[in-house]
Amino acid sequence: MNIKTIILAAGKGTRMKSNKAKVLHQIAGKSMLQLVVESVDDLAGDVIVVYGHDGEQVQQALQGLDITWAEQNEQLGTGHAVQQAMPQVKQDDTVLILYGDVPLIKPDTLKKMISGLDSKTLSLLTVKLSDPSGYGRIVRSNDNICKIVEQKDATKEEQLINEVNTGMMAVNGGLLAGWLSSLKNDNTQNEYYLTDVIEMAVNDGVQVKAFHPEDEYEVQGVNSKSQLNQLERHYQTELAERLMDDGATLADKSRLDVRGNLQLKGLDTFIDINNVFEGDVSLGENVIIGPNCVIKNAVIGSNTVIKANSVLEDCMVGNDCNVGPFARLRPGTKLANGAMVGNFVEVKKSMVGEGSKISHLSYIGDAEIGKGVNIGAGTITCNYDGVNKFKTVIEDGAFIGSGTQLVAPVTVGKNATLGAGTTLSKDAPGDTLTVTRAKQLTLKSWKKPTKE
Repeated sequence: MNIKTIILAAGKGTRMKSNKAKVLHQIAGKSMLQLVVESVDDLAGDVIVVYGHDGEQVQQALQGLDITWAEQNEQLGTGHAVQQAMPQVKQDDTVLILYGDVPLIKPDTLKKMISGLDSKTLSLLTVKLSDPSGYGRIVRSNDNICKIVEQKDATKEEQLINEVNTGMMAVNGGLLAGWLSSLKNDNTQNEYYLTDVIEMAVNDGVQVKAFHPEDEYEVQGVNSKSQLNQLERHYQTELAERLMDDGATLADKSRLDVRGNLQLKGLDTFIDINNVFEGDVSLGENVIIGPNCVIKNAVIGSNTVIKANSVLEDCMVGNDCNVGPFARLRPGTKLANGAMVGNFVEVKKSMVGEGSKISHLSYIGDAEIGKGVNIGAGTITCNYDGVNKFKTVIEDGAFIGSGTQLVAPVTVGKNATLGAGTTLSKDAPGDTLTVTRAKQLTLKSWKKPTKE
């Protein structure tokens, strides 16, 4: 079975009140359109996206995905939108029609719609709603679907029907092409409705099979920021439930935001409140994430503790490490097993060796730190001369006194000690004490200034 998925994404989205294309608004860190595209990954077919408003913006945002693009210049209805993609569809293709602003559709639901489909059937996704306002109603005769009536064209009796059309369907490409060519726009909107093909299918003796989603959120469209937020919260709750099923303990599942992919590599990870995970994040076993952290594109090893209010980005943290509170690990940072980065420490593009400690109030940038190094409070690697960045090397077992400035490029040898307040501009040999400090003066005759 050759599957062609057509995703309609040409709507303007006026009610979103945004300069951004509607389908590019995000849920869990991904655009709605990307989520829909990813929902058909397992179907191994071609994806055709029909674009219109802000088309260049939409194409640029998804340029890394394998998509064929079809333009809808005039917004003449859903039927007209699908017609723009049909030149890419062959007679014997199976066509799956989805919507770029219905982002939470699940792959399992789509697989059910596709399975068992042949040239004599049409799969239609419907749902029963307590408030069906605004949706096309499913009209049945002897329990068989016979047509869909849009809200604005429905009679009073038809408006009482609570089974509604989601717009999503699967059908043979040849049949669809024939029905689309017969569409008319003699309705209140003067548009070509895709829903009209249902009545055409019935008239041609094609059986219309109804399929249903697990819940209504799967088929809920987004037309406003409020609806976007509703789906965001629902999706985040689903992600939180999945994490707990996989062995994580969450302090509060409603105060977690995953904006990408969060993977658990072991059991008994604890995630406190108000944490944000972005991009690809991996957590080992027995990891503790304190409150109010932001972690992006990071790998965190087992038995590591990330304390409150820490920010980690594009970094790797080994096993048995301690980070924070109020620590920042910037891109390119790697902490070996047992390393410690304490409060108000910033580390950028540096390797911190096994068991080394940077406990507080320091900046470490473009550095290579060996094993068992102790870096005192207020230490700064002076890595930038205004044009270029330079490297600092601190070898195994070195002790860096508080308030030290390391003017790169510079190397501190193995087991060397730098006295507090040192400004190091030349290499410090191993197994020695290096101190650069002005002579202390005490002026006994000095008098403290007084205000007049």
